[in-house]
Amino acid sequence: MKHFLDITRETCPMTFVKVKLQLAKMKDGEELEVLLNKGEPLDNVPRSCEEQGYKVLSNEATDNDKHLILIKK
Repeated sequence: MKHFLDITRETCPMTFVKVKLQLAKMKDGEELEVLLNKGEPLDNVPRSCEEQGYKVLSNEATDNDKHLILIKK
């Protein structure tokens, strides 16, 4: 199952907090798509996810300086 989370209105450190809370609700093997802003969120969220043991499967630029990352729990 794939989940979606838009954190474009959040600022660090709440960006990763929101992602971590969503991942905690999910089952192992499920995927989470996260829409985030470039800059600090794009630097911190993927790195923090990897440090917590999650797998970042993709990181794609979208329009308006946003990125879509895919994380597997």
